[in-house]
Amino acid sequence: MGRLNERVAIVTGGARGIGAAVARLFAAEGAAVTVADVLDTEGAELAAELGGPARYAHLDVSTEDDWQKVVAETEGEQGPVSVLVNNAGILEWGTIEEQTLASFRRVIDVNLQGAWLGMRTAAPSLRRAGGGAIVNISSIAGITGYAGIGGYVASKWGLRGLTKAAALELAPDGIRVCSIHPGAVRTAMTADFDDSFTAAQPLPRFGEPEEVARMALFIATEATFSTGVEFVLDGGVTAGPPTTLTAGH
Repeated sequence: MGRLNERVAIVTGGARGIGAAVARLFAAEGAAVTVADVLDTEGAELAAELGGPARYAHLDVSTEDDWQKVVAETEGEQGPVSVLVNNAGILEWGTIEEQTLASFRRVIDVNLQGAWLGMRTAAPSLRRAGGGAIVNISSIAGITGYAGIGGYVASKWGLRGLTKAAALELAPDGIRVCSIHPGAVRTAMTADFDDSFTAAQPLPRFGEPEEVARMALFIATEATFSTGVEFVLDGGVTAGPPTTLTAGH
């Protein structure tokens, strides 16, 4: 028996990378999955691959009308939403002085406003489902700082805080809200990075999208006493700088 049998899930940014891994795992565990993305061809192909009750929906997460349409159509076709995975995100480079206002706003609109709109729009559906879980995909950039991607860092710290606020507000309805903070994961976003990028990590490799997907499944099904908390998958990066001690020191 699948751990998500008779559950309905929306996965944003679901056409590829982490989102696609989440959609595949959730479908394998019995969920009716809406793959939501702006990548229409890739998203539709994935939904067809998943088969069964899976469906694709075009969703620009920064647009309220898109969210209302996707949630209404998902509930109408599959039933009330019980799991929402806010995974859609973008990264744009630039120091605080270099990044344009338009670029900064674009990152905030997708990474932070998009998740806020998702929770705001889907919450009534989760109540109708009798409760459920919201999983917000943040980043270790929401735990520490990185130069050259200030807008991204701000959006991921904001999502971390928003997760905690939503967890407090939605707990009375049986809706848990947690954030996942991946480090370097092998996706299109990190395609230009070679293995030297992770060589100094305690676990010196890239993470895989499937590892993040398994954490999302754990939050949705097993972490029933957890809400408003961060789950970190970073190969040990945020544990601290590597240090070797010798006896007597």
